[in-house]
Amino acid sequence: MAMYTLPELPYDYAALAPVISPEIIELHHDKHHAAYVKGANDTLEQLEEARDKDQWAALNGLQKNLAFHLSGHILHSIYWHNMTGDGGGEPLEKDGTGELADAIAESFGSFARFKSQLSKAAATTQGSGWGVLAYEPVSGRLIVEQVYDHQGNVGQGSVPILVFDAWEHAFYLQYKNQKVDFIEAMWQVVNWQDVAKRYAEAKDRVPLIAP
Repeated sequence: MAMYTLPELPYDYAALAPVISPEIIELHHDKHHAAYVKGANDTLEQLEEARDKDQWAALNGLQKNLAFHLSGHILHSIYWHNMTGDGGGEPLEKDGTGELADAIAESFGSFARFKSQLSKAAATTQGSGWGVLAYEPVSGRLIVEQVYDHQGNVGQGSVPILVFDAWEHAFYLQYKNQKVDFIEAMWQVVNWQDVAKRYAEAKDRVPLIAP
């Protein structure tokens, strides 16, 4: 039985236009995200077979495949909800996202400094990857991470709450090789209500970890 399923988009393919074209959304969700779901389920089946036969020659490759596909599935599941056609701007008290705004200011000095760091992190990730705003439970602060592929170079235990997909399949049909332009445009569709909800849930559900 499959463990993971492709989640439905929370909007139609055209909802994020003109920032992201309907064609990109359809291909990105229905093909690329679906491939990560299938990859995670296929790898789990192969690991089950390895356990049944007590044969571990392929274990290292299977563990890497599971991390790659599962992390791809998780990050994309966050990504779709992090965006809305009515988004953009910055978190504000009057919009009900004041706690997130305060945390960003405390962790980065200001929203402008945070925006600059996350934009640069997403745009300069070597090869394929993501720029991520995450809640870090040791300090209880927000941090920015560069995620190589889907799973590398992250702080253990950190919880992603805002993710910018910097893989070429996320933008190339529309922005060609201008990744920086795509990252800048992404700020127009950020769903701060969703990010604020994820921040509150991360704080409530993830206890501080003693260093």
